[in-house]
Amino acid sequence: MPSYDYALVRAVHVPTGDAVTVGVVLSCRQARFLGVRWVEAETRRLGLDADLLARARAAFAEVARGGPGAGPVGRLPPSERFHFLTAVRSTSLQAGPVRTGLADAPEAALDRVAAQIGAVLRERPGTTETGPGV
Repeated sequence: MPSYDYALVRAVHVPTGDAVTVGVVLSCRQARFLGVRWVEAETRRLGLDADLLARARAAFAEVARGGPGAGPVGRLPPSERFHFLTAVRSTSLQAGPVRTGLADAPEAALDRVAAQIGAVLRERPGTTETGPGV
């Protein structure tokens, strides 16, 4: 059974460190798979510009898809693009710690993780994570 790596993606108000989970990025090296799923999350309380956040999400997804539209990083293999996307940075979209799992179908695993995140966010509407590394 192939292993995969994944990280939760958070929208972050950089000056305060307040964050909310907005998606997940998952990579399976054996399957040469890299994908991202976004979840509905309340980000208005963070004070982020909605347009800026939408553009950041679109750019993040473009790098995950790869190809010429993603610039030089888009030409890298999926596993290297995953490491680029999950590198520590101080921007409005930040990936959390990388975790590992096992699954025969990485896309199904990505959908399952995204559904779990969405369910948690629906159970606790309006919650905001705080602090770096949350």
